[in-house]
Amino acid sequence: MFNFFSKKTKENMKKDGLDNTVDSSAIVSDTDIKQQQDPNKEVHTQIYYHPSWNVKNEQRYVLNFLNNDLKPLRPNQLSLSGIELFQTPKAIGVSAFVRNSLPKAITFGELPLILLDENKEVIAKQVFDGSELGEIPAESSMPWLFSFPKETIKKKQFSNKNWTLAFDLTAKHRLDLAESWEKSLPKEQKEKLEKIVEQLPKLKENELNMTGLQAKVAENGDFHVTVLIRNGSEKNITLEKVPLRVTDAVDDVVAEGGFSLDDFTVKANTSKPWTFIFPANLVKKNDMDLSRWRVSVIQ
Repeated sequence: MFNFFSKKTKENMKKDGLDNTVDSSAIVSDTDIKQQQDPNKEVHTQIYYHPSWNVKNEQRYVLNFLNNDLKPLRPNQLSLSGIELFQTPKAIGVSAFVRNSLPKAITFGELPLILLDENKEVIAKQVFDGSELGEIPAESSMPWLFSFPKETIKKKQFSNKNWTLAFDLTAKHRLDLAESWEKSLPKEQKEKLEKIVEQLPKLKENELNMTGLQAKVAENGDFHVTVLIRNGSEKNITLEKVPLRVTDAVDDVVAEGGFSLDDFTVKANTSKPWTFIFPANLVKKNDMDLSRWRVSVIQ
């Protein structure tokens, strides 16, 4: 598995790929694994070899050297640090350090990765079985080989320098919680929201919509509407003003009004829950039928 490292010798100890680093919450769904640490702390990941690998002494020397030369991570990060790339008629092989700065070991499920050239254009995309990597210990760096089969390759001509193996955060639509929700929402409700996000119909490319979750009238007459704001694009979207209309089961307008949002961003390819509160004076129908209802943005 590791024969292609023969090109990396003591006289040629330099990585050919760049680094891709993300917050662990973007990849690891178990929020309990993330722990509070000093955000300015530097984490120097120690090299770790998969138990099934038999790495020759010279290769081990080179890999140890390359790992020691890596930039330290911040707490609660995951990183892919490209080492070497080679091509065959049937695949592209990419070696990289898989780095974990969390204070606990992690395992992966589905692992969508994307290979980019020096101009950040897509070379190949593939969803890997992350369980094959096994458990990656806390604050460690594990060399691994990823193979992109011929059918996943989008570009055949590219430079073998300054490429990037990256986590493909656009591959799977996921739940994104505002910090206030992350802190206050019980684990069971988070899991329920994650299931809702997974089961909703797939968004069209660049589509932005709202899906209603809950609507109720408070004791003071205010009308609370909780929605999922769904972003189907590959870019973050910032919302500042949102004019909303809510209709009930008989298609009557029950509430209408505009909302101003402060620093509100829906990340690329995510759904973000939010509750909009219509003051009582904006409620247009008191005997509303909420057995079925719809929320829409006023054009």
